[in-house]
Amino acid sequence: MTGRRIDQQDYEGVYIISVAARILEMHPQTLRKYERIGLVRPSRTAGMLRLYSEEDVARLRLIKHLVGDLGLNLAGVQLAVQIFNQTIHMKNLLRNLEGDELKVSLDQDMNEVLELLQGRLR
Repeated sequence: MTGRRIDQQDYEGVYIISVAARILEMHPQTLRKYERIGLVRPSRTAGMLRLYSEEDVARLRLIKHLVGDLGLNLAGVQLAVQIFNQTIHMKNLLRNLEGDELKVSLDQDMNEVLELLQGRLR
């Protein structure tokens, strides 16, 4: 998955890779690796410079915590992020659904989470 391209007016609140790496106290090559495996998707300028948003920086802080403090490998980080994203998706659905529709949606989403976990165990 590639990041979206942005226009000049979208530059506020974004950092080029060297600045993001400095903020996060990470090597720029680590940020490139995380992008390559799909953990983060920075925006790109017309000249293809990577631009990291505040959301990207927050996601990278989480990844840094999972790897550095909790000792997860990158496969574990990918799984944790996928489950986190699926949980956020389910939470957003809860706000808009009622009754049988809610039950069906939650059942489908829980099955997706279980499939994620089972797929990693095989």
